[in-house]
Amino acid sequence: MLTLPNLLTLSRIVAVPLLVALLWQPQWEAGYALAFALYCLMGVTDYFDGYLARAQGTVSKLGQFLDPIADKIMVAAVILMLVGTRFEDRAIITGIHLIAAMVILLREIMVSGLREFLGGIQVSVPVSQLAKWKTTLQLVALGALILAGALPAMPAIKLIGLGALWGAAALTMVTGWDYLRIGLRHMDT
Repeated sequence: MLTLPNLLTLSRIVAVPLLVALLWQPQWEAGYALAFALYCLMGVTDYFDGYLARAQGTVSKLGQFLDPIADKIMVAAVILMLVGTRFEDRAIITGIHLIAAMVILLREIMVSGLREFLGGIQVSVPVSQLAKWKTTLQLVALGALILAGALPAMPAIKLIGLGALWGAAALTMVTGWDYLRIGLRHMDT
């Protein structure tokens, strides 16, 4: 149970409150810089927990359960902080961009509920390659938006982050529909 891959996954969950604390004050550029570093570290541990579990043959049910939860907790926390914290003109996700953030959050909730339902009837839905690209683009977008808070004098970073956020939202809708379509086949009508 306490294998290195599982400990790496748990470390991502435990790090979320620290990430939130660093993002709490948008005027604190150093906090955003530290949050960016922590976010990158969390991304590295996300890669290595899966890699090590497969390489060592220690893939566990706990790891399979916790890994997507750790990802969703981190993504949801970052989105909420980037939407909810504002200081003068330093708001990160505002206006029309809230739609992209909401699409991502709602899809995560829908897919989690769908996976829970399908798990109850012994149906597994593997992660598609497109869903992996969605996750990558989403993580890059949020990382760029955190970095934009650390470097407000460089507005191009925020534009790149928002563009990537919309790209992730588009892929989110496609992959969410794919999961829903699969799930509907297994529901009573």
